Amino acid sequence: MTRPILLVEDAPNDIEFALLALKKCGVSNEIIVANDGEEALDYLLCRRKFQHRSPGNPGLVLLDLKLPSVDGIAVLSTIRATPALASIPVVVLTGSALEADINTTVALGIEEYVVKPMDIQQFIKTMCGLASRFIRH
Repeated sequence: MTRPILLVEDAPNDIEFALLALKKCGVSNEIIVANDGEEALDYLLCRRKFQHRSPGNPGLVLLDLKLPSVDGIAVLSTIRATPALASIPVVVLTGSALEADINTTVALGIEEYVVKPMDIQQFIKTMCGLASRFIRH
């Protein structure tokens, strides 16, 4: 059984790019899209509209940092502080190249930090590399 991918992103164009790139890489995992940090935490912690979802953690979290309601660093902090979630691989996909954001997320144990935007071909190549490292397909 393949585990889903949790894509945490609020920008519709970035969601479409990520979905397209994953499809072009041959990823067949279910992709759950959370449009803000609160929705991502609801999914991960099986609460609110996700209280009856299938058990188990996603195989990968693709996480934007600049999100409404709860930002990506708070989501990442919760993931790493929650024993049942702590081992989930997290890749940051963000528009922020700020050294403080990079240092904070690296200290919290991310697998990769990817700065967007990039052209679609480079983005597909990056996503395929991530898929081959973290996702069975």
